[in-house]
Amino acid sequence: MFEPGPESTSVRWRWPRLRARSALKVLGFCLVLGVWQGSAVRLSQLSSRHPGHWAPAFIWEVTSALTVATLLPLMMTAVLNAPGLRVGWGRFLGIHLGAFALFTTLHVAVMTALRHGAYAFLGLGAYDFGEPTYQLPMEAQKDLISYALICALISLMAAWRERQKRALRAASLEGELRAAQLQSLTGQLHPHFLFNALNTISSVMYEDLPRTDRLLSDLGQLLRASLERTEPTWTLGEERLHTERFIALLAARFGDRLDVRWDMEAGLEAERVPCFALQTLVENAVKHNQDLRAPLEVRIRGRAQGPRWTLEVEDTGRGFGAASPSAGPGVGLAQLGRVLALLHGDRAGLARGAGPEGGARVTVWLPREGAS
Repeated sequence: MFEPGPESTSVRWRWPRLRARSALKVLGFCLVLGVWQGSAVRLSQLSSRHPGHWAPAFIWEVTSALTVATLLPLMMTAVLNAPGLRVGWGRFLGIHLGAFALFTTLHVAVMTALRHGAYAFLGLGAYDFGEPTYQLPMEAQKDLISYALICALISLMAAWRERQKRALRAASLEGELRAAQLQSLTGQLHPHFLFNALNTISSVMYEDLPRTDRLLSDLGQLLRASLERTEPTWTLGEERLHTERFIALLAARFGDRLDVRWDMEAGLEAERVPCFALQTLVENAVKHNQDLRAPLEVRIRGRAQGPRWTLEVEDTGRGFGAASPSAGPGVGLAQLGRVLALLHGDRAGLARGAGPEGGARVTVWLPREGAS
């Protein structure tokens, strides 16, 4: 019935997204429920000597049920912002007490107004709400039961839908990750890269044997990670080590034309990141600017921002708007975006932009470990 919106770096209210079809179904159900309860009240009236007019029983129950239906978004909002005691007793009780007070106030006010209108329309005279001193506490007690039951039902439905989404994401992720492993050889470590890396190594092997040994070791570690990695994520520390090996092979090929600078905030080494994410971003920056004669500077940054953290790769090249010498399918960033969505849903994402020198900038944001 509702879906949460994307989270931000600060605590803020989240609102349900209502669908017209679901809202109509709820209204129809509440109308049927009101008529059913009205018939029960009418049967009780008929058992007495003076049952009176048939209409009031149905008016009472139908107006009450329809008013509850219109107030469902209020209860959805309360459940969405205080889904469990893990948010803290103060926030949990404060949200639900405030929502209940607003719910019972609006329920009584709207229900009473509808009954006055229905009585006047049917020529039943003036509607008598009763003595407020006794009637209002009675309605509040009934509303407390209704509020608690409906919030419990909303929570159960939301939990069930979340489990269903997780199951579907897990099934989709398995296929996506298999494709990602294949792409690690055909896309990320594609034949052109392997050819260039081996050609670079062969060009220095007779001049600098220690460097050749290091480059061969880096290439071997890259191939091993691409072939043997089975989990969808690893730590940022592991991703950085892997990317540094990749950059070492690029630097051996491009020399002074490539300058990579790291600026990673302390404390992020243990955060989880999709495998080969940084490698994909760095390779994307280099391959789209490999024909430039001017030195290419690639800046890799990592920052913590409240309940999430960001990775940013920025270059001083031609940017996204200009024509690129790379004729590939350009699926690297798109696939990384899909993996982020499968892993974290709306809590992670990828954005493209321009750097201060006009080059390309790609920002990836992810949830921090332990953040709710």
